[in-house]
This record gives sequence, structure tokens and C-alpha cells, in this order.
Amino acid sequence: MLKHSGRVLLCTALAVLTACGSHRPTVPSAAAASRPESAQTSAPVAAAQFTQSADGVSIAWHRYGQGETAVVLIHGWATDSSIWHAQLAALAAHYSVVTLDLAGQGASGANREAWTLAHFAQDVAAVVAQLPSAHLVLVGDGLGGPVALEAAPLIGTRLTGIIGVETFRTIGLNPPLPSTLNHELQPFRADFAGAVRQFLSSTLFHAQADPALVRFVAELMVQTPPDRAVAVLTELNKLDYATILPAVKVPIVVIDSDLGGAVDAARLQHTAARLRVVSLVGDDSFAMLDDVQRFNATLLQALAALVAQ
Repeated sequence: MLKHSGRVLLCTALAVLTACGSHRPTVPSAAAASRPESAQTSAPVAAAQFTQSADGVSIAWHRYGQGETAVVLIHGWATDSSIWHAQLAALAAHYSVVTLDLAGQGASGANREAWTLAHFAQDVAAVVAQLPSAHLVLVGDGLGGPVALEAAPLIGTRLTGIIGVETFRTIGLNPPLPSTLNHELQPFRADFAGAVRQFLSSTLFHAQADPALVRFVAELMVQTPPDRAVAVLTELNKLDYATILPAVKVPIVVIDSDLGGAVDAARLQHTAARLRVVSLVGDDSFAMLDDVQRFNATLLQALAALVAQ
């Protein structure tokens, strides 16, 4: 399912990848230090704060801006909160913006044994519990999308809506067979760094993408220990959306490129009636990095529509 996953298995996960997108926090990662010129934008600065998830893991987070509504940005697979670097200034002009590093990534702790969506959702809930805002929107990139869905019931009536970026493409489909999933993940077990670099360059970026940007994303991702990264991919691809969508009581917006083909909006909406798709035609999986102005404008429009409801 990796080809189906080219935008599904990994993409759903990747995230920066998916953002299959990307970045920067107060304590920059090694990859952030070498951000290519095409991804350089100014951003507000905030001191790192820390809270404990339900299992005691320390979760790092940052808050920017002073808006009445809080926008909580959840990164994707094998990345960290720095992927949202190019979005911070635009969002903080209108909202209170919160980024966090999920457990095992960025400045957060890694003393966790089970790398499940439910545990990541607890990371989000722990940060949200520290916020005074009465209204929140969760924005999830790749893996961050399913994490946002899992977190929705934990947050309750404060949640106004969910925005998924390059994610949710498998809503309405059955999860892959274990044998299929095992086969598709084998290259990542055998040579994690090589498989990530190959997948990024061949599937998630346009052929004309800035090579420095491709390298930047790859170097950020390969910092994740392979065993942990593959464990998260495995959990993600076991996900059956039919088991978690009934508990989500808010509208969902999907911002998705058409790289590799447009998402089947009708299938998604058949399963999730309050879902709508916004397509960034002509973009690749990293519009948040390589088409920042258009991506930010689209994200702001989606947020405004959710907040106005």
C-alpha cells in the first residue's frame, strides 16, 4: 500500500511529510539549523514550555499570538513542531497559536513504550489543558490528522473544528491486510534512511522541487530512531476511521494537493458528512514549505470559516 501510500501509507503519516510539509522552535533541531533558503521566513519567538502527558512523558510546546481562538498545530510522522515555522507569523496575527512536539520528537521526552495514536492524542490533550482559550481548532499535518481525531473527544466542547493537511485520504477504505502492510514497510526496516530519502524524492515532491528542500526534510526525518518510526507507521496504517469518526462532533476541513491524483472527496464525505475538501491544484505534498503564501492563505480561510460557525 505504499504506492497507494505514496499519498496514503506514508503521506497519511508523513506529514511532514506530510504535510506531506515543514518549519522551527526555540531550540532548533539539527535539520532546522540547515533550513534551505527557499524555506526561510521570519517567525515570532516564544519560550518553550513543558507539560506531562497522561503517561508521564514530558511534552514541549510553544504559544504565539493573543487571539481569542487557539489554533493547535500538530506535526506529522518523524518530524517536530518546527515544520510549522512558515505559518506562525501569519496565524499569530489573528489567533493564539500553539505548536507541540509529540512524544519522541523535538524537545519532548521519549520514555514511552507504546507509540499509538491514542498516546499521541493524550499529548495534545495535555497541552490543550494548559490553554485558557474557550475555543480551539486542531490542525494536523499527515499523522497529525488522525491524532487530532483521536484527541477530539478528550477536548470536548471547546473544540470548534479540525483541519487535516495532506491526510485523511484513506477515510472510507479498509485498512491494509497485515501481510500487505508488512511487505510495504520492509524497505523502511531494512534501510530506514535510504527508504525515506527515496520515498520523498520519488513520491512526495515535484520533480522540479528545490533539492536543498528535499534534503532538509529528509535529514529532519531520518533523525527519528527507525524502530520507533516504523512502529508509528504500523499503528497509523492499522487505523480504521470508522472506529473514531463517530466520536468527532465538529466539522473537518481537508487541505490536500493533487500530486498523484486528487483525493476522492465523495468517498470521504460519504463517511464523514461534515467534511469538505480544499484542493491545492498543482502543489506537491509540501505546499506549507514551497508554496507558503498560497498555503497560508488557504489555511487562514479554512480557519475563518470554522470559527465563524
